[in-house]
Amino acid sequence: MTVALIAGAVCLAVGTFGFRFAGPVLRRRLTFPPRIAQLLEIGSVVLLTALAVTTLVPADHRARFALPAGVLVAAILAWRKAPLVVVALAAASTTALLRLAGVA
Repeated sequence: MTVALIAGAVCLAVGTFGFRFAGPVLRRRLTFPPRIAQLLEIGSVVLLTALAVTTLVPADHRARFALPAGVLVAAILAWRKAPLVVVALAAASTTALLRLAGVA
């Protein structure tokens, strides 16, 4: 069991490094048609939306109103095309302040 776990972790580490290394190396060699680039952008939005929906109300979480409020702030800022760092910090701050205030 432990050997399989370590082997799996090593394989994941090698695969992750491979993906991270392939991006800059293949950037100059591969060009995507405009339609494919547009589909990739749409795909990233769909993935972020799915992440927001799945974290909206976790089954065993007690944040109640604070967590959806943070997700709502993030969605509004992302819709307004705010930088990702601003979106993440605003969502985390909103959730933390509401939980601190006891609104959760």
